[in-house]
Amino acid sequence: MSMETTGKPPQSSLSLPWKPRITLSVLSTVIDAACRKNGTINRPILTLIHIRIPSLSKSINGVASHDVIVDKTRNLWFRVYIPTQHAGEDLPVIVYFHGGGFIMLSPDVFPYDGMCRRFARKVPAVVVSVNYRLAPEHRYPAQHDDCFDVLKFLDDEENRSKSLPENANLLHCFIAGDSAGGNLAHHVAQRACEFNFRRLKVTGVVAIQPFFGGEERTDSEARFAGTPIVSVKRTDWMWKAFLPEGEGFNRDHPIINVSGPQAVDISEIKLPPVMLVVGGFDTLQDWQKRYYEWLKKSGKEVYLLQYPNVCHAFYIFPELPESGQLIDQMKDFIHKVSSNVAPIWTNSNFG
Repeated sequence: MSMETTGKPPQSSLSLPWKPRITLSVLSTVIDAACRKNGTINRPILTLIHIRIPSLSKSINGVASHDVIVDKTRNLWFRVYIPTQHAGEDLPVIVYFHGGGFIMLSPDVFPYDGMCRRFARKVPAVVVSVNYRLAPEHRYPAQHDDCFDVLKFLDDEENRSKSLPENANLLHCFIAGDSAGGNLAHHVAQRACEFNFRRLKVTGVVAIQPFFGGEERTDSEARFAGTPIVSVKRTDWMWKAFLPEGEGFNRDHPIINVSGPQAVDISEIKLPPVMLVVGGFDTLQDWQKRYYEWLKKSGKEVYLLQYPNVCHAFYIFPELPESGQLIDQMKDFIHKVSSNVAPIWTNSNFG
């Protein structure tokens, strides 16, 4: 277990190229317009940022894709990305959960389709990108149940043979996700450790800037209040839209404050190694670092990767060097963990 700081020396303020800066500004504006004060959401407005990309059975840049329906009644499906230049190789499977604060986005929107294609091509791996139900129309535990049900679906041999290529190795299955998907990755992996799968084994977890929170207001929430996408006002709205109605609103709920006063004792759970990604200009970073410390205290294998000069959602922009570095380090983590060898960068000693 160790920590690595990646990229250039820390900057005093966030500096982004014009394209990510404008994109994140538009995203923030649309999110604020869509989230109504009464707790409902204006979905038509969100279509402004939901640019849909169809699956492509023909290989484009070395990756083909197709969609698989799990349960039509709840719109539960996933998109499979297959690196076609590695047909003869045994490949790990990455089950990916997208971000969006549990309230928006899907596997077929432009940023996630492109990102999962890059994962498939560069790791390489077979990527399963999950479409789960969204809040506030569907509240917790709908999202976590949907994602876990995809694992159970893949564990069935008939489903696996119809959905995945023959070289997809479910004994090397990695649960990954960003933001809300990072929250899902932790909780679904924890649940998987307590379930008796027949053919699937969760080998590792990749949590990219996971969406955690709590009743307390942290230093990073105050210091980076003006950075794009994530703010206390937005996250409060999302948590209220996410938690079940009638239970009383409490951000220390263990699904939100995973390492807080109501945290689940995971010391006896065989949680697989975790790669945790934290951004230096992310308001959520204090919660993520507490998660790291909690995993260590619980005796788990966890690797913290800090990118000092990025904000939340940096990974969706391939033009940012840190986005490429993240994929390289995911590749190293996945290959080393699959071989039962600690990632080579974990030996580095960064302050």
